[in-house]
Amino acid sequence: MFEKKQNVFKSPDLSKLKEVVIDHRTKIYVAVDADIEEAKNKYLFRIASKRIK
Repeated sequence: MFEKKQNVFKSPDLSKLKEVVIDHRTKIYVAVDADIEEAKNKYLFRIASKRIK
């Protein structure tokens, strides 16, 4: 029989990313050179657009 190939998941190195706090429960990670406010606004817009549908 054929053996199923195992999935390999590689986590990003968090030391190379910058943490952005959205609220007291939510944190996202962006590139070090990325704009914090823009990342926060994009995240909130994406979540708000999911609620509307």
